[in-house]
Amino acid sequence: MFGIQGRLTFLFVVIVTLVLAISGTYAQYSLSHELETSNLRLRQGVLTRLQTSLPSALWDLDKAKVDNIVAAEMLPPELVSIRVYDTSVGLFSGKLRKENGSIISIEHDSQIAGTPVVADLAYRDAGAAGNAPKPVIVGRVVVNFSRAQIDATLAAEVRRKVIEVLLLDLILVAALALSLRIVFDPLKQLRDGLHDLATRGSDEVGELPDNRRDELGDVIRGFNAIQRRVKAIIARTREAEDEARRAAAATAKAMADLQRTQESLLQAERLASLGSLVAGVAHEINTPVGIALTSASILMEATEKVHKSVADGAIKKSDILKYLETAEESTRLIMNNAYRAAHLIHSFKQIAVDQVSEARRRFELREYIGEVVSSLQPKLKKTHIQVDIDCPPDIVLDSYPGALAQVITNLTLNCVEHAFDADSEGHIGINVKPDGDWIEMQVVDNGKGIPPDMLDKVFDPFVTTRRGQGGTGLGLNIVFNLIAKQFAGTISVASVLGEGASFVLRIPRVTPSEGDHQEPHADTRLHA
Repeated sequence: MFGIQGRLTFLFVVIVTLVLAISGTYAQYSLSHELETSNLRLRQGVLTRLQTSLPSALWDLDKAKVDNIVAAEMLPPELVSIRVYDTSVGLFSGKLRKENGSIISIEHDSQIAGTPVVADLAYRDAGAAGNAPKPVIVGRVVVNFSRAQIDATLAAEVRRKVIEVLLLDLILVAALALSLRIVFDPLKQLRDGLHDLATRGSDEVGELPDNRRDELGDVIRGFNAIQRRVKAIIARTREAEDEARRAAAATAKAMADLQRTQESLLQAERLASLGSLVAGVAHEINTPVGIALTSASILMEATEKVHKSVADGAIKKSDILKYLETAEESTRLIMNNAYRAAHLIHSFKQIAVDQVSEARRRFELREYIGEVVSSLQPKLKKTHIQVDIDCPPDIVLDSYPGALAQVITNLTLNCVEHAFDADSEGHIGINVKPDGDWIEMQVVDNGKGIPPDMLDKVFDPFVTTRRGQGGTGLGLNIVFNLIAKQFAGTISVASVLGEGASFVLRIPRVTPSEGDHQEPHADTRLHA
């Protein structure tokens, strides 16, 4: 592409050429019109003179006079030939201009170049009677005119105009090249300075010389002032970048410390949940163990009495029957309460081991959910909340049961603590349905619901409505992290204030390996 200088030069050359072409075309048209008019006047003058002078000479058959008249008219170079014809003889006289300009007589009629013009020759007899003599046609004249002179003149004028345009264009290009350098040389310096300032370090670019005392000098001095300002800004920007990098490093360190603290709090929350489970199970086991111990003590006392009676030889049938009744009742109490304690211990042991070890294994989902809910009975029995499980019996997961127990525990206790007031009746449903290689678990309650301003933040850490009342705000955050990171699943919440809340979990039947886990994400939406 041409630069501005080249485009300006090209534009001026085109304009000048166009103006000169229009002017030359008009001049050529005027010259052509003038030559054509002159040629027409020449034709008319030659014919008029011939029609005036030839009739009398031709009437008298004076060939010498006719030749002289014709020779006199052949002087203009536009005339190629003049032929005079008699009405009876035919070709009477004629002259022809050769290519070298000499004039010869025509003896025989032949084809002659040029444009022929034919005119009749009429003779009026002045001595005839009457006032108006009748003209008599005594012959005709044929004049051949040539356009070579006109064409040559026009061609010469065209060549002159073309040479004039070319010379003016050359002069204009040279003048513009010299004049535009006065403007564009400083502009080139400005361009190079801007390029260096943009591509090189500001410290490496020097200021442009500003010794000019014209408008361009003012521009260069302005550029130098801008360059100094840019250097100052760059220096301040570098200082700000260094400070930002130091602040970013400090922020990253603070974020790492915060993440470690959060992980510690999450672990502490999980351990606290396990401790609460231990305390509840211990309290729950205390009753059947106490009953079994009391029954065993009664049975031991009855056995000692029977043993003493046997030793003294004073045993009675009624004593034996009474002992057997006591032994039967005590044994029944011991067996029932021992079985109850064993069931609680088994459930607690499985849940506790899973939560601590985080081992992966295959397990039947419905049975495991029942064990988790059984381990929560010490907490649930103090409320009027009923927990129902709706899960097909043949769903087997290859996953992390401890993490799943933590999820179910946190969601259930979250409903107990936040969805219902103290001593109010309620219902919590744990509903599971298969979906191909996935399962969908819904934990739903009919409690107070989640306020709209909290709905989008329920999975954020440290968000709780029971601040200062034992709530840490980590329970649902633990659930979200376990579902997203441990199980590579999703969790969503929907709620309408006053109509309860619903947590929907989607996890695969076979938990993928750690490298195949997706980034965690949560989906919250209002339930219409």
